Amino acid sequence: MVLILSFTSCGVRKSIQHIPDVQQYALEVPTVHKINDSTFSYNQNYLTKNKQQLWELYIKGNPLQLGYNNGALTQKLMQQQEEIFFSKVEGFVPSKFKQKLLRGFLKWYNRKMYLNVREDYQAELYGMSQYSSDRYDFIAPKYLRSLYLHGAHDIGHAMQDLAVVGCSSLAVWNENTEDGDLLIGRNFDFYVGDDFAKNKLVELVEPEQGIPYLSVSWPGMIGVVSGMNKEGITVTINAGKSKIPLTAKTPISLVTREILQYAKNIEEAIAIAKKRKVFVSESILVGSAHDRTAVIIEVSPNNFGVYKVQNSSKIFCTNHFQSEAYKNDKRNQKHILESHSEYRYEKLQELVQENKKLTPEKMAALLRDKSGLKDEKIGYGNEKAINQLLAHHAVIFSPEKRLVWVSSNPYQLGEFVCYDLNTIFSENRLKKGEFAVSALNIPKDPFVNSADFKNYEAYKKLSSTIEEAIDHKKESLTDDFIRQYQSLNPDLWLVYEQAGRYYFNRKEYQKAKAEFEKALTKEITTLPDQKKVENYLKKTENKLR
Repeated sequence: MVLILSFTSCGVRKSIQHIPDVQQYALEVPTVHKINDSTFSYNQNYLTKNKQQLWELYIKGNPLQLGYNNGALTQKLMQQQEEIFFSKVEGFVPSKFKQKLLRGFLKWYNRKMYLNVREDYQAELYGMSQYSSDRYDFIAPKYLRSLYLHGAHDIGHAMQDLAVVGCSSLAVWNENTEDGDLLIGRNFDFYVGDDFAKNKLVELVEPEQGIPYLSVSWPGMIGVVSGMNKEGITVTINAGKSKIPLTAKTPISLVTREILQYAKNIEEAIAIAKKRKVFVSESILVGSAHDRTAVIIEVSPNNFGVYKVQNSSKIFCTNHFQSEAYKNDKRNQKHILESHSEYRYEKLQELVQENKKLTPEKMAALLRDKSGLKDEKIGYGNEKAINQLLAHHAVIFSPEKRLVWVSSNPYQLGEFVCYDLNTIFSENRLKKGEFAVSALNIPKDPFVNSADFKNYEAYKKLSSTIEEAIDHKKESLTDDFIRQYQSLNPDLWLVYEQAGRYYFNRKEYQKAKAEFEKALTKEITTLPDQKKVENYLKKTENKLR
């Protein structure tokens, strides 16, 4: 045991001391010029906020210079994002002692991550990390903290098997689109709070080596969760069911970044994904202008598969695997049975069947759909819906035209802003700060101005009140409060399940029974949730006997 601990501590020390070799790169430390409160520049690099409140970042250079340019321009935003993220962690783990244990564990778990990350990406992260806050140096040195944050999605996914990402994506072409061109849509349903989603960042990156690309994420991120390159390769990621690995390896967002930067077709994308060791299970939907089709690359720590459709011009991706390589995977089979992934997959099929000859506008409407199968009302925010009203962003790609539409707040309901990669990455690039093609924007969803949307926002605010009352068991809520709360989102099963738990904890079993019975008449998100409500109802009935 002592020997194991000594080897472990040695590995952690090496990781903590590791700094990438950046001497090979020429560097000019940026001097940022402030044009106004929302526009900043350094040479040919720019950060600006458009009228839809999306931040747009244009950077170019070698890996180290890219990192410095990114960090210098986005420093304030990046530090805000870091504060939001770590305050969220403190909320999950309020105990100082447990926070210390968590920090120790993460240092140990991440000890080999740098060995699985490309040296050029390490140099870029190092440059960007020079603009990180000093406030969190107690967690890890700036460079390693930036590296670890790129694996935060993967670590949360691997350690807790969380479904914080319940994304839906699809690609259609030939007879399924109005002009026959490939068209791709995706919702990135990654939610760590409203504050985290405020500063959406559209990154326009022109690296010294490789292919220029557009990526949609948040400040402090060099990895890619949704993006397209100038060659018309697109990538989007959807979480799968993971087995817990023993150590962190390559963050999935850096695998997809590499695909965007270096792949011109599907064959090259597959080759890149295949050579990287990952530590979570993930579906990567890859679209290609050159191939005029899309495939799903399915990666996990111990398996690899590629799903291609046969005799079809459409492909759907939610959160389960479809390739032959995972046909007998018991974890995947269990996930299909118990989660909401299969339900959303069927809903995508239904929507494409109903909406012939898709256009970018029709794709936006599809991504914003809030109903269940056969247009059933399943409540706003139900994870069985394509639009779960929590998306960090939605993106629409037209690879052959090199056009990208990016949603703006709230969720994917705001105006979709159009970007033309042919224009942005050309010698005759648009004037600084003018990256979008406003004439091609897709209008915001009218739902934003509806009474139902206002009620949904009110429901979200009150949901924390009832959860606190359930957890503390001492908080007293009136019956009128609970009825008012339920009236804000009457078709959602959760409002009745929460009321049932509240009454159960207060030993008001007759009221609890009525609420659990009502919850069971609604479309419950997952099979485990269904069983949980059924078990509560049984316990309540036993109390009444």
